[in-house]
Amino acid sequence: MISSKLPDSLVQIREDFRELERSDRLVLLLEFANELPALPPRYAEHPDLLERVVECQSPVFIFVEVDDKHLVHLHATAPKEAPTTRGFASILVQGLSGLTVDEVLEVPDDFPNTIGLTEAVSPLRIRGMTAMLARAKRQLREKTTA
Repeated sequence: MISSKLPDSLVQIREDFRELERSDRLVLLLEFANELPALPPRYAEHPDLLERVVECQSPVFIFVEVDDKHLVHLHATAPKEAPTTRGFASILVQGLSGLTVDEVLEVPDDFPNTIGLTEAVSPLRIRGMTAMLARAKRQLREKTTA
C-alpha cells in the first residue's frame, strides 16, 4: 500500500513558508531563487536533454535522473530575471532531490497550492509550479517503466 505522506523535505519547506507573513513569504521565495543549483556540466553543455515547462511564463527547463539506488535527482534552470519561477524550481529541486522514486510520485499534485503562496503570487504562477511537478513525475514514470 502506497502512503500519501508528504516527504519531510517538503513538509519543512511548507512549514517554513506558512509560518511567515505574506510579504515575508515572497522574501523566502527569493531566497530559494538564489539557491537554485547550477546545472551539472553534462546538462549545461547539452540543453537538449532538458524539457521546457511551457506552462511557465519564463523559460524554465527540468530534467530528472534516477541513480542506481533509485534516488531522484531533479535539475532545473530558469533565468535570474524570473525570480518567482526560479524560486519554484528551487523548491522542487531541493524538496525532491534525494527522495526515492515512490516518494516523489506520492507527492500530491496540488502541493504548490499548499505552501502558502496562493495569496502572494498569481494563480498562473502557481500553475507553472504545478506543471513543473507534473513534468518531473511524468519523467520519473517514463524512466522507471522503460
